[in-house]
Amino acid sequence: MGIEEKVPGEILLTTVESLVNWTRKASFWPATFGLACCAIEMMSTGGPRYDLGRFGMEVFRASPRQADLMIVAGRVSQKMAPVLRQIYDQMPEPKWVLSMGVCASSGGMFNNYAIVQGVDHIVPVDMYLPGCPPRPEMLMDAILKLHEKVMAEPLGDKRRAARDALASREDALAAFPSSNDASAAREGASAVPPGSMPSSYRFNAKRRAQWLEAVREGREEQLRVENWMKDRAAEEERGSWSGGAR
Repeated sequence: MGIEEKVPGEILLTTVESLVNWTRKASFWPATFGLACCAIEMMSTGGPRYDLGRFGMEVFRASPRQADLMIVAGRVSQKMAPVLRQIYDQMPEPKWVLSMGVCASSGGMFNNYAIVQGVDHIVPVDMYLPGCPPRPEMLMDAILKLHEKVMAEPLGDKRRAARDALASREDALAAFPSSNDASAAREGASAVPPGSMPSSYRFNAKRRAQWLEAVREGREEQLRVENWMKDRAAEEERGSWSGGAR
């Protein structure tokens, strides 16, 4: 009783893009990486009651070089941010990031100098999961939605065309500062993938212009890290990095 008995003539036709994306989404290996209370919910999701093994991803890898999914489970402190970024850089391509909980997504209740106000300032995020903390069922739902996103990812020339279209659309939105014009520019265009632009960049004209230029040059990740380091240095200069104590 296998799939070969359901396929007439033992022949199955598909595309390379569909086959590659199917193998990727059906074999996620998350990194063993927990930051706060959301990590407890993530651990229970991998247990027998919820059983992530049904989706081919029960193996939480201890080495980032063997992982392709980072679940940011909990708040990200300024001291932990460089470590998180290093782990992300050590993960092989292709890789995805799931921001679990409101603290990881926006800083949550920790609106202070010690917590990064959104992990999208450090790494690109593919899926946001709300909640404080989100239940295991919510995490599984977010993972299944990430599966859908992976299945729809273009490859080769289609991927390059999608990247050019995204850059053109960001240019169009930047050209319309008012909300009404921006809404008009969005009509007929595909949705911007989560993580395409850090949240705070959208409301800062200078940062938004830097991001658009970086997209054209293909160095978004370099800009993301550079600006975070500049912000950190500025806070150290003001004394807020150490809570005002020098």
